[in-house]
Amino acid sequence: MTLIPIRRALLSVSDKAGLIEFAAALAGYGIEILSTGGTARALRDAKVQVRDVSDFTGFPEMMDGRIKTLHPKVHGGLLALREDPAHKAAMQTHGIGAIDLLVVNLYPFAATVAAGAGFAECIENIDIGGPAMIRSAAKNHAFVTVAVDTQDYTAILAELAVNQVATSHDLRKRQAAKAFAYTAAYDAAIGEWLAGQTGEEFPARITLAGRLQQTLRYGENPHQRAAFYSSGDGRAGVATATQVQGKELSYNNLNDTDAAFELVAEFETPAVAIIKHANPCGVASGADLHAAYLRALACDPVSAFGGIIACNRKLDASAAEEMVKIFTEVIIAPDADQAARDIIAAKKNLRLLLTGGLPDPLAAGRTIKSVSGGYLVQSRDNGRVTVADLQIVSKRAPSDQEVADMLFAFKVCKHVKSNAVVYVKDGATVGIGAGQMNRLDSARIAARKAEDVASIEGLSAPRTRGCVVASDAFFPFADGLLAAAEAGATAVIQPGGSIRDAEVIAAADAAGLAMVFTQMRHFRH
Repeated sequence: MTLIPIRRALLSVSDKAGLIEFAAALAGYGIEILSTGGTARALRDAKVQVRDVSDFTGFPEMMDGRIKTLHPKVHGGLLALREDPAHKAAMQTHGIGAIDLLVVNLYPFAATVAAGAGFAECIENIDIGGPAMIRSAAKNHAFVTVAVDTQDYTAILAELAVNQVATSHDLRKRQAAKAFAYTAAYDAAIGEWLAGQTGEEFPARITLAGRLQQTLRYGENPHQRAAFYSSGDGRAGVATATQVQGKELSYNNLNDTDAAFELVAEFETPAVAIIKHANPCGVASGADLHAAYLRALACDPVSAFGGIIACNRKLDASAAEEMVKIFTEVIIAPDADQAARDIIAAKKNLRLLLTGGLPDPLAAGRTIKSVSGGYLVQSRDNGRVTVADLQIVSKRAPSDQEVADMLFAFKVCKHVKSNAVVYVKDGATVGIGAGQMNRLDSARIAARKAEDVASIEGLSAPRTRGCVVASDAFFPFADGLLAAAEAGATAVIQPGGSIRDAEVIAAADAAGLAMVFTQMRHFRH
């Protein structure tokens, strides 16, 4: 363990959380503190002795602070190899003093953009001197300790305490890795923003950046390692949620919870979605969450066991009382009243996530999927079909209730793995067929699930009788549509666009079905 003593530190931070306490501790060790601008003022106001960088360099700040640390005495002090004779000679000749600790966090560029600031203000919040210093210090971590995160202060002070005001090589190396990742993420945000300003949707180069939010026990399977990173884009959901209670979230919990919450956000009325393995096993709207949950559960109560429940309203006691009656992994909602929290608290392993809001299903954005040797990048599927978009292609026009159910079903289809077929009646799913290699099997599986539920509950007929059916893509043949008609569907919503559309329309007319085309497909893989 190579220990390097800390005799001089340069502190220049935008985020001043913990700054005064940290600087005071450094000063208590007799470490000389250099600083700039607002950081120096904050330290002086707190009676911490500080020396201006301009005094250290002999060169004044200028151009509204754009030029203050871009100076050979700063970068020489950070980059000099302390044991190299030529470097030592250059330092002596030019009066360059070593800087052993650099503490810098950068202008809040991403926050400025997120706040809706104008172009000029965003440009002014692009930090230049800070990243240059961070990179210099990180490169020379053999001799220099760098900190870019206020949470690092504790670890640095702990080392100073046990190492007689020195840091270990292991700490400096970890800090250097963190510093380079920090500047890479910062530059990535700038590059993406500027590309957006030019209207360039897919620039020649992209950089993915995220902040570690949680190290997970394992991935999809126990032999896989995993972690959860936040993109920082502020989209309400699992990344912004507060976990009120319950066991640690797993990789699969997070993936399924995200799928459930994105789905339930599609609906304006109170709605509940129950998800298993990223597919819905029940989705329904209702007068309140209690009613919506019971209707969602009725679609497939067997599959709902061990699932994820998502709500698009503040969770209340009435709904919570029903939800805890079966084993559930996660409940996610924008909020929950105290009575609901108390009910869920009795199930100590049940995870309750509160997000503070709903994701906007119509918002722009992109999704990224890794493939061997690269990434697939696309815009988010924020397409939505309205009544005005429906093209009636059958002889019989759908009723108002059928139209409402078809639109509901098509929203659900968007969140079901392809091939997807969804049966809906009165604003609730009554059968869902997901992830099959052909559409006929999806239609049959969804119908059979409804038959199984009818048998379990002693119903005289499956709930698919008198329902509507949605397909995420066109019916390539009439067989899938006829299977839906046999299950009891009276109306069909599908994108259309098959070379056999005429054949499918004729089959719908022969079966007395109303059918509409949307001209919008919702494949989900």
